[in-house]
Amino acid sequence: MKKNDKPSEDPVKSYRRHRRLVRIGQVLMSAGALVAIGHWIAHLEPFGRAPSIAEDIFIGYPTGAALLMIGAILAGRSEPKKTR
Repeated sequence: MKKNDKPSEDPVKSYRRHRRLVRIGQVLMSAGALVAIGHWIAHLEPFGRAPSIAEDIFIGYPTGAALLMIGAILAGRSEPKKTR
């Protein structure tokens, strides 16, 4: 065995880990979309108060975008390679 080779891991365990990470990514993407939509609705002022500048800069769209990007990275993982 070469120095950099990892011992092969159980293919079923690897696939389950992959699917779990993809599902977590999908949940994060959904949460990011909900944050962005909620922030957009807040800008429509249905309750009589628009978000402040600090909320715009730190909470609203940047948080939604960050959750969407992190979720997309996790959800876009390729399937684990099959081992012999």
